[in-house]
Amino acid sequence: MNKTIAIVGIGLIGGSVALKCKRAGFAAKVMGVDNNPDHCKQALELGLVDEVLSLEDALVVADLIILAIPVGAIASLLPGLLDKVNTQVVIDMGSTKSLLTDLVAGHPQRGRFVASHPMWGTEYSGPTAAVENGFEQKAVILCDVEKTDEDALDTAHQLFNVLQMRIIQMNAKDHDVHAAYVSHISHITSFALANTVLEKEKEDNAIFEMASAGFESTVRLAKSNPEMWTPILMQNRENVLDVLNEHISQLRKFKSCLEKENWEYLNELMSNANQIRRIIQ
Repeated sequence: MNKTIAIVGIGLIGGSVALKCKRAGFAAKVMGVDNNPDHCKQALELGLVDEVLSLEDALVVADLIILAIPVGAIASLLPGLLDKVNTQVVIDMGSTKSLLTDLVAGHPQRGRFVASHPMWGTEYSGPTAAVENGFEQKAVILCDVEKTDEDALDTAHQLFNVLQMRIIQMNAKDHDVHAAYVSHISHITSFALANTVLEKEKEDNAIFEMASAGFESTVRLAKSNPEMWTPILMQNRENVLDVLNEHISQLRKFKSCLEKENWEYLNELMSNANQIRRIIQ
């Protein structure tokens, strides 16, 4: 407890971590590192961070460095960051893991790195989107923990216990497959549906007046930041393509039922889908 934390990226995820760590007493000091001047200003005004520093200055005093930036930026930053680490712990919060763990697999300071993916987020971004208890009761995946030093892993457990998350361990490759199914395909579907409706809206402005809660919940993810999601889909391309092919196959089944007026099979498809209740209440 009472750690000095540097959070690289003080948007939704980083800001939410900062808020909870400060209010729970886990952090003696939280330093923000961000290349967006507006984010720095907002984070200070909102009390998310105590100080804004460069990464080089933050490294001098930090016990724990949390990387809450897009996965493309994490991949660019991580090897060089580990070059400068001594006893500090580095935890990333990216949505893909295999590329990162492969990237630093032979690094002499690999043991100081914890590859994590907190399974929480919203469609909003920036420091103003930070939520103190957003992570509560959500899952966090820790990957390839056998390659992480025991004390670094203990620090990660302390952090995620403070955030009140359920800790799950798995290897990075399995994580990326599962993430494609439960997260990445949902975002693609939402983006595609939004584009479908926006295309129709060119012809009929009344469509949004009819939008119901069901539509809003389905398309909500389409408001997510493309700057974050483009590198995620790039890094997990093969897994996402596999899932996308299956998803397209399922859509074709529904299309065929409607074309052929096969109402019995249509009912069967929807009844089968109802089994998702076993997973999501």
